[in-house]
Amino acid sequence: MKLTNSKPMPSKACLLCNFISSDIANASQRSRRFISREHIQYVAKEAYQVPDSENCQKALAMVAEYSPDYLVNHSLRSYAFGIAMAHKAKQPFDKEVFFLGAIMHDLGLTSEFDTGNTFEVDGAKAARSFCVEHEINTEKADLVHEMVVHHNSVGIAHKLDPEVALLHFGAGADVAGLWIKDIHKVTLTEVLSEFPRLDFKQGMIKLLSDQINIKPHSYMAPFIQLGFLKKIEDVPF
Repeated sequence: MKLTNSKPMPSKACLLCNFISSDIANASQRSRRFISREHIQYVAKEAYQVPDSENCQKALAMVAEYSPDYLVNHSLRSYAFGIAMAHKAKQPFDKEVFFLGAIMHDLGLTSEFDTGNTFEVDGAKAARSFCVEHEINTEKADLVHEMVVHHNSVGIAHKLDPEVALLHFGAGADVAGLWIKDIHKVTLTEVLSEFPRLDFKQGMIKLLSDQINIKPHSYMAPFIQLGFLKKIEDVPF
């Protein structure tokens, strides 16, 4: 697998085009579901508990050591929401790899792992290094890297490996309220209860604002210029 080691700032026009295409695709999917009377399946808590593996436990401990609580819970919710939207990927996926990528996807927003690059790339390198240090095979380590670097790649992530797509969906649901109609209402409520939001909105807005102020050419810069921080504020939970 070829690793993505740079993430240029996209144009606003490109982002808007991708947003519109995504909205159309999601509306079409919901219409097909309505016509076929297909219902979103409830996903119980057992499905999105932290995998019982030493590497997953160590990754969670490492993230908790360097991240504020609200960011740890965000990563856990991203994992849970991704599991709840497995029906969108329509492909089997490696649950341990998915957890590793989900729990470490925002490492680049922490001072420990911010090396001056756009935070997605910094986080991807840190996550892959963790995998290599813990003797996770290269193929899986590379996939974790791609999950992290592309977790917010609009118009790209949903076309990649199912682990990448599901993290994109899960993180997008938690940060900006995207795709929440693709999550069973009871599952949504239970995830929010299991991993409370704490002061996530204010914390994430500050983290992203600080990133853009320090790195004005970051990948997220045009998102914020298009009103992404307001999108975070308006999430209905």
